Amino acid sequence: MKSKAKLEEFTVTYTRWVIKWRWLVLFVTLLLASILASGVRFLEFDTEYKAFFKPDDPQLIAFEKLQDIYTKNSNILFVVAPKNGEVFTAPVLHAVEELTREAWKIPYAIRVNAVTNFQHTRASDDELIVADLVSDALHRSTDELETARKIAVVEPSLRKKLISPTAHVTGINVTLQRPGEDTRREVPKAVNYARQLAESIQAEHPGIDIHLTGLVLLNYTFAEVSKRDIRTLVPFMYAGMIGMMFLLLRSVSGTLATVLMIILSSATAMGIAGWFRVGLTPPSAQAPTMIMTLAVADSIHILMTMLRNMRSGMSKHDALAESLRINMQPVFLTSLTTAIGFLSMNLSEVPPFRHLGNITAVGMVFSWIYAILFLPALMAILPVRVRIKAGVKRSLIDQFADFVIGRRQQLLWGASLAVLFLVLFLPRNELNDQFVNYFDEHNEFRADTDFTMQNLTGIYQVEFSLSSGESRGICNPEYLSKLEEFTHWYENQPNVLQVGSFSQVMKRLNKSMHGDDPDFYRIPASRQLAAQYLLLYEMSLPFGLDLNNQIDIDKSATRFIITLANVSTREIREIASRGERWLAQNAPEYMFNHGVGPSVMFAYVSGRNIEGMLKGTLIALLLISLTLVFALRSFKFGAISLVPNLIPAAVGFGLWGLLVGKVNLGLSIVTGMTLGIVVDDTVHFLSKYLRARRERELPPEGAIRYAFSSVGKAMLGTSLILIVGFAVLSFSTFDMNGSMGRLTAITILFALLADFLLLPPLLMRVERKRAPKILHQRIQAAEDVLVSLNYHEFHKGDEVK
Repeated sequence: MKSKAKLEEFTVTYTRWVIKWRWLVLFVTLLLASILASGVRFLEFDTEYKAFFKPDDPQLIAFEKLQDIYTKNSNILFVVAPKNGEVFTAPVLHAVEELTREAWKIPYAIRVNAVTNFQHTRASDDELIVADLVSDALHRSTDELETARKIAVVEPSLRKKLISPTAHVTGINVTLQRPGEDTRREVPKAVNYARQLAESIQAEHPGIDIHLTGLVLLNYTFAEVSKRDIRTLVPFMYAGMIGMMFLLLRSVSGTLATVLMIILSSATAMGIAGWFRVGLTPPSAQAPTMIMTLAVADSIHILMTMLRNMRSGMSKHDALAESLRINMQPVFLTSLTTAIGFLSMNLSEVPPFRHLGNITAVGMVFSWIYAILFLPALMAILPVRVRIKAGVKRSLIDQFADFVIGRRQQLLWGASLAVLFLVLFLPRNELNDQFVNYFDEHNEFRADTDFTMQNLTGIYQVEFSLSSGESRGICNPEYLSKLEEFTHWYENQPNVLQVGSFSQVMKRLNKSMHGDDPDFYRIPASRQLAAQYLLLYEMSLPFGLDLNNQIDIDKSATRFIITLANVSTREIREIASRGERWLAQNAPEYMFNHGVGPSVMFAYVSGRNIEGMLKGTLIALLLISLTLVFALRSFKFGAISLVPNLIPAAVGFGLWGLLVGKVNLGLSIVTGMTLGIVVDDTVHFLSKYLRARRERELPPEGAIRYAFSSVGKAMLGTSLILIVGFAVLSFSTFDMNGSMGRLTAITILFALLADFLLLPPLLMRVERKRAPKILHQRIQAAEDVLVSLNYHEFHKGDEVK
C-alpha cells in the first residue's frame, strides 16, 4: 500500500511538472516525433512473394537450389481467349504470333513459349525436321491449321499447359530472369510493360480477350493491394474513429488531442520501421491501422476520467492530475501487455507478421509515452468546456451493474454454457491456404487467375529435380523408363492436370526418328540412340527455346513438374508427400528428391507458423500473467484475469469453426495478437475493483458497482472503437488481412462480453467465500473496541468516585 501511495504521489507531482512546462514538453515531443517519423521516406513495398519466408526456410532453400540448376520459373502468363471460342483460326493465331514476338521485349524476358512457336518434330526421309508448329498464320490453309490443332491438343507438353483440351483458350508463357539488384522496381517495370502490351494487342485484335497471371503478377499484386488498402481503409478508419471519439468524449479539444496523439504514434512507429529499412508487405502495411485503433484506448481512459472530474467541479489541471493518478498504472499495464502480445509474433515463421508485430509494439510503446507527455501537455493548453453536474444521476452503466449483480448466478452459468458450446466447434477449423484466394474476387489478378484455372491450366505446381546418378545419365533407358513410370503414376493421381517430364521429349523424338510411326512413341531402346536423338534435337532448337529449363548442364538430372487444379494447402502437401514416398519405394536412391515450388512453400509455412505462434502465445500468456500478478499484487486476481483473457480467442475460433471452418495464414496470429489487446479491459476493471476493495473497503458488490461506474463507459467505448477499427480492416481486398480483421473484431467483442457478463459474477463468486471470514474479523474487531471503551469508562468512573 505504501509503495502504491508513493507511486500515486509521484504521478501527481509528475503531472504538475508536465502542466507547468507544457510548452517545453509539447516542443520536445513534437521534435522527437518529427525526427523518428522522418524515416518513412525509406519505406518501400516489397514485391517478392519470397518476403513471406525466412532466409533459412527449408522449402525456400530447396526451391532456390532447383532454380540454380534450371531456368527460374518467374513468369508472366498471357491467356488469350477468342470470343468465338476457336484458337486455331488465322486471325487468332496471327494475334498469338504477334503477342509472342512482342513479349520478347518485356524487360528481363529470356524465354517465350506459345502454341505457335512450339518446336514440333517430324521426319522427312532420314532427316529430323524441327520447326514452329504454326508460322505465318494468315497464310495457312484451314486444313493446315486443323492439323496443327490436332497435334497441339494431344501433345503432353502443350495440353492443359498452353492449350485447352477443346482449343478454346491458349497461353503465352514468358519466363523472366531478373538481375535482382532492385527487386522493388524490376517487378513493376516488367508488369507495367506486359499490361500495356496486352492492352495494345487487344485493341488491335478486338476478337480476343487477354488475361494476365503468373508469379510476377502475384508479386506485383502483393504490393498493389497494400497500397490500395492504405488509400481506402485509412481514411475510413479515421472518419469512423473521430466520430466515435467525439460521441464518447463530447469534447472537441479531447477529440483533437486524441487524433493528434494517434497520428504521432503511427508516424513514429512507421518512421522507425523506415530507419531499419523494413520492406512493406500486405500484413505489415496494416500496422498504421492497428496502431491508430489501439492507441485510442490510452487517451480515452485518461480523458474520460478527466472530463468526469471536471463535470464534478474540479479545475482542469486538478482533474488532469487526478486522472493520471488513477490511470497511470492501468494505462502502463495495458500498453505493456499489448506490446507483449504483438512481440509474441516474433515467433511467427512469416517475416511480414514479425514486422507487423514489431511495428505495432513500437507504436504502442510510443502511444503510452505520448499519452503521459504530449496528451496532458496539450490538454493543459487547449480550452476545455464542460457542464458541471448539479447532482448525481444514475447512468445506464450503473443500472447495468445492478443487473449484473442481481443476475450473477444466471450470468455465470449461462456464460459458461455458451463458452462451452462454442468451444466445441474449435476442431472444425481446418488449415487451408490458397495464396490466389488471398485476393478479393474483384481483384484483377484473382479474376484472371480464376479464369486461367477454369479454362486452361492450374497455377499450383510441385517440382522435382530427378538425378540419374551419373553425368549424361539422362539418356540411360533405365532412368527414362523409371521417369516415365513416375509420370504415369502422377497422371493418375487426383487433382493433377498436367505432368511435364523429360521422358515425353524423348518419346516424341523416338517417334519422329522412326518416320512418325505411333508405335515408336516410347523410350529409345539404347543409350546411344537416345543421346544421338537428343544431340540432333538440341542442335535444331532456336535461341531461347533450348532445353535448359528441363535438363541440367551436365545432363545428369531433369526437371519434373506437376501442375495441379485449384487445391488446398493440405492437398498440396499430400500430393508432394505421395510423390516423395513413391520415389523412396520405387526408384533408385540417387533419384529421390523432395517436391518444391512456391505452392509447396506456402503449404508448409502455414503449419510451421501455427506451431511458432502457439509457442509465442504461451510465452506471451506467461509474461502477461506474471505482469498482472505483480501489478495487482495478488496471485489470485492474476489467475482470475486469465479467464476473460483466454476465453475470447477460444470462443472466437469456435464461432469461426461453426460459420467458416477454414483458417488461413493470417488467422494463425490472432490468438497471440488479441491476447495483448483483450487484457486491457480486464486490467482497467480489476484495478478499479481492487481500488474499491482495498482503499474504500467496499464489499464485492459495491466494488463491482464502483468499477462499472469508473471505467464501464470507457471500456465500452474503447472496445467499440477497436471493433470498428478491425471491422474496417475486414474490408481489405487481401483476405489474409480481411480474415484477420474479422476474427479479431469477433474476439474483442467476446472479450467485452466476458469482462461485462462473466468477470463480475466470477469475482463475486470467488470473493463470497472470503466474505464470512472478513465479516467475522470485523465483528471481532468491533467487539474489541467496545470492550476497550467499556474498560476505560469503568476505570474513569472509579477515579470519579
